[in-house]
Amino acid sequence: MRAISRALGRAPSTISREVARNHGRADYRAAPADREAWRQARRPKRCRLATQPALRRIVAAKLALQWSPQQISGWLRGTFPSDPELQVSHETIYRSLFIQSRGVLKRALRDHLRRQRGFRHARASARVRPKQGQIIDAISIRQRPAEVDDRALPGHWEGDLLEGARGTYIATLVERQSRYLILVRLPNKETHTVVRALARRIRRLPQA
Repeated sequence: MRAISRALGRAPSTISREVARNHGRADYRAAPADREAWRQARRPKRCRLATQPALRRIVAAKLALQWSPQQISGWLRGTFPSDPELQVSHETIYRSLFIQSRGVLKRALRDHLRRQRGFRHARASARVRPKQGQIIDAISIRQRPAEVDDRALPGHWEGDLLEGARGTYIATLVERQSRYLILVRLPNKETHTVVRALARRIRRLPQA
């Protein structure tokens, strides 16, 4: 599997999971696995409560007893540990209550929730996360030294990453005083790929 992962440029764990979810090494077949992958990727998917009537009845009964979705989810894990068809996350229960277009749990069951609110936001969405494209612990360009800002001394570089059509990437380095430009073609835009490629190219520069 490591040889396959090297040939495809993927992590060995990715190959291992793909084989395991499609009947293991002895019975893996590419065509059925491909069909199953396309089937799994179809959207929209029906939620677990919509496809498991027994589970839906249990959840509805517990909600009527004023159990919280977290309590129900934990109770199901403890009561039916070996039955995945009777497992459901508390977020799925909340969404089925607040998104009535799913047609799974009756709106009246919302009245049994301990906290009455008109909307449901997943807790994960409330966590503070960097915005897409935001650099963590970045130093503002306004904090760069004066000799860099006025281009008085050579040796200061600016970098950028350009993305073209059909997954083509080019990293650029510009020396601020001379405006000397370096272009480096990249196979992808992953951080370690960009860093390694630029480091190799920088080492080819003549010594000062």
